[in-house]
Amino acid sequence: MSSLRFDLTSVRLFIATVEHGSITRAAEQQCVAVTAASRRIADLEAQFGLALFDRRPHGMVLTPAGRSLLTHARGLMQAVERMHSEAAAFAHGDKGTVRVAACTSAALQFLPEDLMRHRDAHPYVDIDLHEMSSLDVVKALVQGTVDIGIHEESLAPPPGFVVHAYRHDRLVLVVPAGHALAKRAEVDFAALLPYEFVALAEGTALAALIEREAAQHGAPLRLRVRTRSFDTMLSMIRAGMGVGLVPSGVAERIAADAEFAHVPVREAWAARRFVVCHGPAQDLPRSAAALVQSLVQAPPAPDAKPGLPKQ
Repeated sequence: MSSLRFDLTSVRLFIATVEHGSITRAAEQQCVAVTAASRRIADLEAQFGLALFDRRPHGMVLTPAGRSLLTHARGLMQAVERMHSEAAAFAHGDKGTVRVAACTSAALQFLPEDLMRHRDAHPYVDIDLHEMSSLDVVKALVQGTVDIGIHEESLAPPPGFVVHAYRHDRLVLVVPAGHALAKRAEVDFAALLPYEFVALAEGTALAALIEREAAQHGAPLRLRVRTRSFDTMLSMIRAGMGVGLVPSGVAERIAADAEFAHVPVREAWAARRFVVCHGPAQDLPRSAAALVQSLVQAPPAPDAKPGLPKQ
């Protein structure tokens, strides 16, 4: 194998000579001088140590060895074409793997539909999704372990990063169906302070928001349980461990049964905005840039309000 030294032009000439039965016509098709084409065919035969053609007065006829190698030559050119097509797909953003970090609220509420729509348009792009807190999303962007981050707008993006408005949600109070607050039309934060809370783990944007509101009311937050996921949080609420503040879309997805009651929170702080963040546009792989465009153009949630301008 190490002694083989031929290029794709020689392989194309070999195939063309078979198809036309003539080196002259093959050379014309491939825009190569006839003498150069003849030399290339002779070089192929010399390297394989085989006669590929019988030279006859009326044209070139394949030998048995030539017929066998023709199959491989055509397979080689098909593989080259596939390689070229795949490279072009990567270059145009139609193929590749995009690394995405998303906060839990966005991952649960918005990304399933948004990523499904993107997959329909870009079926050969894979998404490597990492669900984490908004703070950890920003850290992942800084460390360069992801291409795209989706986090709450309240967290400042890293210097030099690009931010686009994405989606909105609103927090609701979730309590067991028989709870004293279950029949309320709406609540404010002051009404929640007498009750024990089930909350997400420390360091999440939602936990920080609740603690900040408690501090503004000058009252300690009665945290009974901290959890790492909304599923566990809602299981604790179902068991009567406390009340919790949950994004409305999450409540509708995983706390929709009759054991729960959802109570709107009237105050402005309960409305949250999310952003799509990435590094400088010129450094973004095309497959990732296509996903950013798809996310930014995603249809707004039914209760969405006007958001940030694109940057």
